[in-house]
Amino acid sequence: MSARVFCFRGWRPIARGERRSDMKGPTRALTRARRWARAVKTDIVALHLAARDPRVPLSAKLVAGLVAAYALSPVDLIPDFIPVLGYLDDLLLVPLGILLAVRLIPPPVMNDLRRKAAALQERPASRMAAMAIVTLWIVAVLALGWTFWPRARF
Repeated sequence: MSARVFCFRGWRPIARGERRSDMKGPTRALTRARRWARAVKTDIVALHLAARDPRVPLSAKLVAGLVAAYALSPVDLIPDFIPVLGYLDDLLLVPLGILLAVRLIPPPVMNDLRRKAAALQERPASRMAAMAIVTLWIVAVLALGWTFWPRARF
């Protein structure tokens, strides 16, 4: 039985020429983080493709479309300049959304979509999602302004 290491998609065999003893401490953690980031990027593009695939159930299409739109959007729901919450949404919401969407999509379909996503070199742009999030922010700011702005009394 060959040695196996854990990656984002589960356990995988150690690649040829790669030794577990070669990866220690920060180097091993950095290697694992790079692999995880590549897997997340591939899965996001695969979810973008899943939202348009006729083999995917409707509920999975909705979740996959929302997750892909949020992950590919140039505008975050919570801006990154907010100290902790800004990065917390990227570290929690996106991976949890990916896991939920992947579980809803049938495994053979997801494997096919992952292969197609790996073949794509460019990242799809989600302009509609960006406009939706910008609109959401504008509405939130206007609602807060209307709520907390002192009203003149006559």
